[in-house]
Amino acid sequence: MFKTILLPVDLQEPSSWEKALPAALQLANDYSAELHVVAAVPPLPGQIYGYFPEDFEPKMIEEGKAAIEAFAAEHAAGRRIVPHVDQGQPYDVIIALAKKIKADLIVMASHRPELKDYLLGPNAARVVRHASCSVMVVRS
Repeated sequence: MFKTILLPVDLQEPSSWEKALPAALQLANDYSAELHVVAAVPPLPGQIYGYFPEDFEPKMIEEGKAAIEAFAAEHAAGRRIVPHVDQGQPYDVIIALAKKIKADLIVMASHRPELKDYLLGPNAARVVRHASCSVMVVRS
């Protein structure tokens, strides 16, 4: 049923993967699916560019790549996990990568809703609304 599964993670926030990772690994094992993991490097707001060195963003992306590769290796549980990192808003990065890799399923964590989430919409809600594949939201 599922051939390609995508797991978005925030490496600074373990709650973004602590429950979703075991679910994604189990589904990948059950369906012999390829498991991809992605982290988004947020863009710098335009008004603060002048305060950072020119090579700051490329270094952030390189550090993100190293960190996501280490995460994938550490949590692989005997299977291959394909790591990805891209710069942008998390929901945009997730949706774009899901299309690129032709994901059948996105497995992601979501925290309990708060009032601000109803007004602004969390990343999980945006991914659910705009993804062209199935999305499993694992409550943390």
